[in-house]
Amino acid sequence: MSRIRVAVIFGGVSNEHDISLISATNIIKALPEEKFEVIPIGITKKGRWLYFPGDLSLLADSLWENHPDCIPCILSPDPINKGFFKMMPDSTVVNLKIDVIFPVLHGKNGEDGTIQGLFTLSGIPYVGCDVISSANCMDKDVTHIILKNAGIKTAPWYTVYAHQLSQLDDIVLNIEKKLSYPMFVKPANCGSSIGISKVQNAEDLKNGIKYAFAHDKKVIVETGIVGREVECAVMGNINPVSSPIGEIEPVDGFYDFEGKYKSTSCGLYIPARISDHDSEKIQGIAKKAYCAMGCKGLSRVDFFLCDNGDIYLNEINTLPGFTSISMFPKLMEKLGITQAELLEQLIKFAFERADVTYE
Repeated sequence: MSRIRVAVIFGGVSNEHDISLISATNIIKALPEEKFEVIPIGITKKGRWLYFPGDLSLLADSLWENHPDCIPCILSPDPINKGFFKMMPDSTVVNLKIDVIFPVLHGKNGEDGTIQGLFTLSGIPYVGCDVISSANCMDKDVTHIILKNAGIKTAPWYTVYAHQLSQLDDIVLNIEKKLSYPMFVKPANCGSSIGISKVQNAEDLKNGIKYAFAHDKKVIVETGIVGREVECAVMGNINPVSSPIGEIEPVDGFYDFEGKYKSTSCGLYIPARISDHDSEKIQGIAKKAYCAMGCKGLSRVDFFLCDNGDIYLNEINTLPGFTSISMFPKLMEKLGITQAELLEQLIKFAFERADVTYE
């Protein structure tokens, strides 16, 4: 039986570019060679697409894009081609056929529906959520609106747009009428806790909003929720499966970028140190939110569990990290699913959603 040709796409024009390289390295290593032929496709920080046939060890250190064997390539939006065009040094073009795409892209331009639209045009099955669910989950404001309509509790929030910066003093007064300190200020469309500030007063709030606008054109401000930070991995298409619950114990007040990608800055507990009743409740809400947002393939759903039993959904990550300390693969491993089995299942889900037979 011929191997399935998987284009693993990594990098991207995003402030999470470097994390993508680490996730991609782990995924490529874990894909069973007897079943899958990996086609590595890197996107530089400037948006250049390159076929990378070099040593995998060069990925994590960002040395890959200067490899002499890299070949510029583009993904054809014409479904008849089913793959990439490699732009060869002799000015010829070679069609590189692909069976399935595994995007390992975090944040803007990779997790927000933009590249999923290109995948959809190409007619090639791809791992993860579709255009609309990716876009909606990436936008924290839209996520709040959809989940509120679905009856799922989220933190009280206020949305600020870039054109309102000239009215910042009035905006802050309005926020203070609706929300209470401490508050969290977040770019609406960033992941990995980038651009987030925890604020305790009006001056900090103003500065936090300005800082968040350095990363996005829309910002949300949320009332800070005091509770355990817990996470649930969900995967599947029609009948999703939820994992055991994991718990994060941040060292410095909240689960920031350092905590997500440097294990020394937070404590991780799998399973979470919570009751079976709370675990089952969170698993149910995670699946409900996954379906309400239209997710397919995989997502990691993050919550706050308060001492009084209230559960607040914090965010949904449609392409969660696959680093050595990332929660999604660790939570699925607790279900008895190895990383190799997990990756194969995610590829099967991609074929299933595209109504293509997995062989």
